[in-house]
Amino acid sequence: MPDAPLIQPLVPAMSPRPSACPGLWRIVAARDGGICRIKLPGGLLLADQAEAVAAAAERFAGGVIEATNRGNLQIRGIGADHAGLIEHLLAAGLGPREAAGDDVRNVMQSPLAGLDPAMLVDTRPLAEQLLQLLETTPRLHALSAKFAVQLDGGERLAMLEHPHDLWLSAMMLEGRAWYAFGLAGCPARGPALGAVPIEQGLTLVRAVLERFLDLARPEQSRMRQLLEDCPVDVFVAGLGLDVRRDAAIQRWRREPGVTTWLGPLPQRLGTAWGVAPPLGRLTPAMLRSLAALAREAGDGSLRVSPWQSLVLPNIDLAMIDLVGLSGLGLICQADVPLARLTACTGSAGCAKAQADTKADALIIASLLQKGGPGSVHVSGCLRSCAVAHVAPATLLARSPGRYDLYLRDAHQPGFGRLRACDLTPEEAGAMLDLPTEHLDD
Repeated sequence: MPDAPLIQPLVPAMSPRPSACPGLWRIVAARDGGICRIKLPGGLLLADQAEAVAAAAERFAGGVIEATNRGNLQIRGIGADHAGLIEHLLAAGLGPREAAGDDVRNVMQSPLAGLDPAMLVDTRPLAEQLLQLLETTPRLHALSAKFAVQLDGGERLAMLEHPHDLWLSAMMLEGRAWYAFGLAGCPARGPALGAVPIEQGLTLVRAVLERFLDLARPEQSRMRQLLEDCPVDVFVAGLGLDVRRDAAIQRWRREPGVTTWLGPLPQRLGTAWGVAPPLGRLTPAMLRSLAALAREAGDGSLRVSPWQSLVLPNIDLAMIDLVGLSGLGLICQADVPLARLTACTGSAGCAKAQADTKADALIIASLLQKGGPGSVHVSGCLRSCAVAHVAPATLLARSPGRYDLYLRDAHQPGFGRLRACDLTPEEAGAMLDLPTEHLDD
């Protein structure tokens, strides 16, 4: 097996590296052991691969698997046999054999790319070309492991609020499909900086990545940092492409996406099914059961979503066993209180966290009624690892078992407006169970 840039085997005295970004080849130390992130192409996970991940979590780690907010999976609590874990995952086709090509494989799509009834463009061919470009182009390996691209085909099931260094979003103009694009933002916030015909999508992405590398200083690892020095118009003008930037492009706005990603989900042909592990955490038993369901009732595949959930495409609804899925601890309905909450790893696994967010989130969920307002993010520190965008309500830990409550406000930076301070999980649960208009009082 090729040499891999792995950290040394974990020992109790090792200091965690909370700011590092894990990958398949780069297992990063945390308080609860090593973390290995498996970057899935468009969130796609075949049933055999799901079983391989479940087996890896049991054999090489403590059995904890997490769905991430960019449609990937990660294994936590990894022990000393890093090489064995990596080889096991590579044998299942879950990453490139060249370590340098893994970090930059940060391309997000809709979990129903190619299947969504509202899509304007099937982004899967472009995603495949882009992943191949990133994996095999040595110069692009200089990009940060956090540098990310979003390909949006106009799907209804689409996460539109996560910021990306570059985003492309399909639009129709004058009877022709185009990719509108933006930098250091997201389709939901717009406006687009320009557009190119669909067939020039890969050319556009390559030009943006190369121009970024041409201009960025070593400390400017993300697009937003470069744009603090380089005006957007100057950046776009230097791409060397015929970019359309007229009034029609500037007026374009992306239509909103869905408000639920659980239960039955429409496809162009057939139906998909969305299911979520509580607070993004899967057990090997959950993953194996979903793999079996995908084989027996679907097309043998799953797709991990940016909502830390999974979608089973082309599913036979008559074969969905709600009682069985619920018995595993999986969530299938959007009105379940726990479906409203996201939480980072917390102090049980992260040295940066100020509180045990997973345990506190369970307390909060137990106090919420079905179908309550908004979604709630429980964050152990300012880094907001569990949610890439600002949630409607954020509980920011200040000490063990104590939180400050923020409500999203477009006119205020960060998490938004401070609503209440130094709340216990019980106090937070009681306050969050109120209708949204009362939260604003």
